Amino acid sequence: MAEPLVLIETVGAVRKLTLNRPAALNSFTAAMHRELRAALDAAADDAGVRCLVITGAGRGFCAGQDLNDSDVNTDTGAVVEKIYKPLALRIASMPVPVIAMVNGVAAGAGANFALGCDLVVAAKSAVFIQAFSKIGLVPDCGGTWLLPRLVGRAKAIGLAMTGDKLAAEDAERMGLIWRCIDDAALADQTMALAAKLAAMPVKALAATRRTIDESMMIDYAAALSLEGRVQQQMSEQADFREGVAAFLEKRAPKFGDR
Repeated sequence: MAEPLVLIETVGAVRKLTLNRPAALNSFTAAMHRELRAALDAAADDAGVRCLVITGAGRGFCAGQDLNDSDVNTDTGAVVEKIYKPLALRIASMPVPVIAMVNGVAAGAGANFALGCDLVVAAKSAVFIQAFSKIGLVPDCGGTWLLPRLVGRAKAIGLAMTGDKLAAEDAERMGLIWRCIDDAALADQTMALAAKLAAMPVKALAATRRTIDESMMIDYAAALSLEGRVQQQMSEQADFREGVAAFLEKRAPKFGDR
């Protein structure tokens, strides 16, 4: 049997997905998309999963779309609408925190797939490349929405138009990613972060992501009202009661909502 294109590992409450086409820098194919979507859906449906980590096998995270894959290269507009849009929205709607552990090159849709995750942790040797301009395309997989919101219009246009390599340390400096870590420590530190998040009130963490994203599209007064509505919803959850009780009793909380 062929080796899976997405490797699945569970460590405690953390689910780790590894894109597994190392010889092709884990570039996307239609087959990999199918396995990835199934793995994401399975993680979302598994009550035991409280944090998700996505990484790549070998020396790359994901080099974007595999241009040799005839299954998805016949109609680029349809590919974006039917494959990359659902993928980006699946990440944005996960009920648990999602960490991209970028272990090497992240290019094109692979870069924006990573940037769409809640936290991006990258090895110092990793690079981010908005490679679309080099083949006459525009950023996809959410790139046109994410880039200006992460780094501002000027840097977003510069990254997208030049298609230059951006070192992980520079990406951290400009606010594109959460952390840049020494290569040797990447896996351990990322999994420690994932375990930390998994022990937190993940329902509230997912609501935090959703509320921040929604707030970027409304005015200040509407955002304040949104905060009130979501805060009310969160205060009705068991995790809120547990957090308050643990604080008053001076003990570690045990959160269980998802």
